[in-house]
Amino acid sequence: LAVKDPTAVERANLLNMAKLSIKGLIESALSFGRTLDSDYPPLQQFFVVMEHCLKHGLKVRKSFLSYNKTIWGPLELVEKLYPEAEEIAASVRDLPGLKTPLGRARAWLRLALMQKKMADYLRCLIIQRDLLSEFYEYHALMMEEEGAVIVGLLVGLNVIDANLCVKGEDLDSQVGVIDFSVYLKSDDDVGGKERNVQIAAILDQKNYVEELNRQLNSTVSSLHARVDSLEKSNTKLIEELAIAKNNIIKLQEENHQLRSENTLILMKTQHHLEATKVDVEAELQTYKHSRQGLDEMYTEARRQLREEAQLRQDMENELVVQVSMKHEIELAMKLLEKDIHEKQDTLIGLRQQLDEVKAINVEMYQKLQVSEDAMKEKNEIISRLEDKTNQINATMKQLEQRLQQAEKAQMDAEAEDEKLKQEYVNKSESLQNEFSQKEKQLLQLETDLKIEKEWRQTLEDDLQKEKETVSHLRAETQEIVNLKKEFLKLQEKNKQLKSICEDQEAALQELASKLSESKLKIEDIKEANKALQGQVWLKDKEATHCKLCEKEFSLSKRKHHCRNCGEIFCNACSDNELPLPSSPKPVRVCDSCHAMLIQRCSSTVP
Repeated sequence: LAVKDPTAVERANLLNMAKLSIKGLIESALSFGRTLDSDYPPLQQFFVVMEHCLKHGLKVRKSFLSYNKTIWGPLELVEKLYPEAEEIAASVRDLPGLKTPLGRARAWLRLALMQKKMADYLRCLIIQRDLLSEFYEYHALMMEEEGAVIVGLLVGLNVIDANLCVKGEDLDSQVGVIDFSVYLKSDDDVGGKERNVQIAAILDQKNYVEELNRQLNSTVSSLHARVDSLEKSNTKLIEELAIAKNNIIKLQEENHQLRSENTLILMKTQHHLEATKVDVEAELQTYKHSRQGLDEMYTEARRQLREEAQLRQDMENELVVQVSMKHEIELAMKLLEKDIHEKQDTLIGLRQQLDEVKAINVEMYQKLQVSEDAMKEKNEIISRLEDKTNQINATMKQLEQRLQQAEKAQMDAEAEDEKLKQEYVNKSESLQNEFSQKEKQLLQLETDLKIEKEWRQTLEDDLQKEKETVSHLRAETQEIVNLKKEFLKLQEKNKQLKSICEDQEAALQELASKLSESKLKIEDIKEANKALQGQVWLKDKEATHCKLCEKEFSLSKRKHHCRNCGEIFCNACSDNELPLPSSPKPVRVCDSCHAMLIQRCSSTVP
C-alpha cells in the first residue's frame, strides 16, 4: 500500500472544511437574510475554519519566555503589500480590549469580511511566497495550491453583508474548535438516532483529546520557561555574590580612607577656628577704640554747634536793634553803612560755617550707623561660626556611629554569606531577599558618606562666602564716598547749565523784540506803497535836478528813482538805508514814502 503524506491529507481536509463552511454560510445567509451579526453560528464556524487554515504549517518562533505560534505576523504583511489595508491594521492596533496577537488576527479577519476584501488581501499574500516562507513551512496550506483554491472560494462571500461589533467582544480568550456536527448531518440519516448518539460521543471524545493536548502544550511551554528562568537566576546569583564580595573589600578600603580624612578635617577645622577667634577679638578691640574717638568728636561738634547758635541769636538781636535805630536816626545812616556791610559779611561767613557744621554732623551720624551695623553683622558671623562648629562636632559623632554600624553589618554579611553557601540549593528564594536587603544597606551607607562629604564642602563654601561679603561691604563703602563726590560735581554742572539756559532765553527775547520792530516797519512801508500806487514816474529827460538839493545830475550824482511816488533823488540825498529780511544788504529808501529806490542807468524807465 502506498503511504500518503500526512501534510497533504491535512491540506485536503482543511480545504474540504473551508468549502463546506463557505457553502453553508452563503446558503444560510441567502435564506436567513444577507446581513449577518457576530452571534450567527455559521459565521463563527467560518472564522474558526479560517484560523485553522492560516495556522497550518506555521513556523514556531522562540521568544524570551515561551514558544510563539500566531497568524498575526503574516497578516501584518498585507498593509505593506496592499495600501488599502493600512486602515484595518491601524484600527486593530488601536482597539483597547485586545492584548494578544491572536486576538488582533481575529479582529483583522472580521474587519476584512465587513469590507468584502478578504479574498483580495489573501491573494496578495499568496502571490508573495518569498515573504510567506519566513512564517510558513514549505508544506503549509498557504504555500500550496489549496491556498489559491480557498482564496477563490472567498470571492463568493462578497454577496453577504456582515455587521459585526469587534470592540466589545473578548477575542483573546475564545476557543477555536470546529463543530463537525453541523457538517455531518444529512437528509438520509435524520431518523437514525443511534448513529447520531455515536457521532456525538466521538465528537465529545475528540474535543476532550484536543483540550488535553492544548493543556499539555501549555504546561510544557510553562515548564520550559521556568527552567530557563531558573538557570538565568542561578547564573545571576553567582555573579552577584562575586560582585558583593568585591564591593565589601572596596568598602573596607574606603572606610580606612574616610577615617584618615576625618582626622585631617578635624585638625584643619580646629586651626581655622582658633585663627578666626583671634581675628574677631582684634576687630572688636579696634572697633571699641574707633567708637571712643567718634564719641569724643561728636561731643565736640555738639559743643561748637551750641556756641555758634548762641552767636547767631546775638547777631540777630543786634540786627533788630540796628533796624530800629535806622528808622529813628536817618541822619546817621551814612556813617553806619560801612559797619552794616561788614556785619553782613560776617553773617554770611557764619552761615557758611553753620552749613558746613551741619554737613559734618550728618556725616558723623551716618558713620555711627554704619559702624553699628558692622558690629551687628560681626556678632552674627561669630554666632554662625559657633553654630557651625557645634554642627561639625555632631556630624563627626554621627559618622563614627555609622562607621561602627557599617563594620557590624559587614561582619554579619560575612557570616550570612558562609551560611548561604551551604544552604544555596534548598533556599534560593531566601537568598534573594537577604541579598536585596544587603544592597539597600550598602546604598544607605554610600548615600550617608556622600552627604557627609557635601556637608564638609558646604561649610568651607560658607566660610569663603563670609570673607567675600566683608570685602564686598568695604568696596561698597568706598563706592558710596566716590558717588558723593560725583554728586557734588553734577550739582555744580547743573548750576552752570542753568545759567547758560537763562542767557540763551534772554538772547531769544531780544531777537524776538527786534523781529517785531522790523515787521512793524515793513507794514508801514506796505501802507505807504498802497497810498502812492496811482502816481506816474517822471521822464528821464525832464528830471534834470534833484528834488531835495536842487542840483543837476552828473556822473558823481547819479539818479535814483522811487518805485511808488516817482520822485528822483541823487545818491547824496538818498542815503537813508533800511535792513529788509528779503535782501542780505541794506536798501536805499525814499524820504517821502519810504519805498525802495532804483538807480537809473539810462533814459528808459525800468
